[in-house]
Amino acid sequence: MATDYYQLLGVSRSASAEDIKRSYRRLARELHPDTNDDPTAEERFKEIGVAYETLSDPERRRRYDTFGPEGLRGAGAGAGGFGGGLGDIFDAFFGGAGPFGGQPRGGGGPPRGADMEVVLDLEFEDAVFGASREVSLRLPVTCSTCTGTGARPGTSPTTCAECGGAGQVRRVRQSLLGQMVTAGPCPRCGGMGRVVSDPCPDCRGGGRRTEERTWTVEVPAGVDHGSTLRLSGKGAAGLQGGANGDLYVHLRVRPHERFERQGYDLVHELHLPVTQAALGVELTYETLDGTDQLAIPAGTQSGRVIRLRGRGVPHVEGRGRGDLLVHVVVDTPDDLTAAEEGLLRQLAEARGDEVAPPDSRLFSRIRSAFK
Repeated sequence: MATDYYQLLGVSRSASAEDIKRSYRRLARELHPDTNDDPTAEERFKEIGVAYETLSDPERRRRYDTFGPEGLRGAGAGAGGFGGGLGDIFDAFFGGAGPFGGQPRGGGGPPRGADMEVVLDLEFEDAVFGASREVSLRLPVTCSTCTGTGARPGTSPTTCAECGGAGQVRRVRQSLLGQMVTAGPCPRCGGMGRVVSDPCPDCRGGGRRTEERTWTVEVPAGVDHGSTLRLSGKGAAGLQGGANGDLYVHLRVRPHERFERQGYDLVHELHLPVTQAALGVELTYETLDGTDQLAIPAGTQSGRVIRLRGRGVPHVEGRGRGDLLVHVVVDTPDDLTAAEEGLLRQLAEARGDEVAPPDSRLFSRIRSAFK
């Protein structure tokens, strides 16, 4: 058998673990004896199995890179060149699940902790401009007494004698189709690969306990109501030293009293009296950035939109900001005094506009009073 495992798998010595797995799966599909009639395929299939078993394990790969094949003697290689790579043959043909269905296989060792969720309430301005806020929750954390091992201080977990630390046991049985190999969690260690004989008194062997933790969340500018932030590794601690899960922070943004968000734009409905809309005016206008001057042109009609560029919401992924859209609504007065009505009638007469006579307006008022 060739001894250059990298050459066998067609990868460079600097290849990542994912590149090695991808190449192995491709070759396993090509060389499997059930799908390849080449008489040399079976032998090559075994060779790439041994190569992958070595290079997919960080410690075995290090020994191979340092000492070559001789450095692997006594390192626990599987018989027949399959060893730990058998499950990856299933990966190549069944998408990571076993040949008879079920969930994708998992390796031995402590499982990863659960992901956690929390809701963070934000003011409208915090979502627009970003902010640092704290969230607190109770969750499983690493036991400080045993530092997550689950064993009483001064002792250590031992390798499971039944599975040899693999966390799985494989069984071979005969069927009408020939030999079938099944794998499942080790019943002795529950898939951990190790056994705690003398448990920690504080966590009872679990390696974790429930406590309250507070995390600082950096809210980026431009987030919206319903956005979710992921804090990697801030979730629940895994059993007996397993990796932490992630913490998902769901953002709930309180509405603003004046502005409404539409994408990255802000929208405001500005009510103006007829006089200002007709004659024009320059107003002191409050934006989220501070005070600005807003010019209303003479003759502005209801429904006109005045755009203040760059006064909207910052783009959460990229540069720039949306705009502030001011929707003008012209209010018609319905509570005129006699003097105001007289002035409007003079204006109507000067413009030649036909209007209702004063008596009809008075009759309309009397009729409305009895409704």
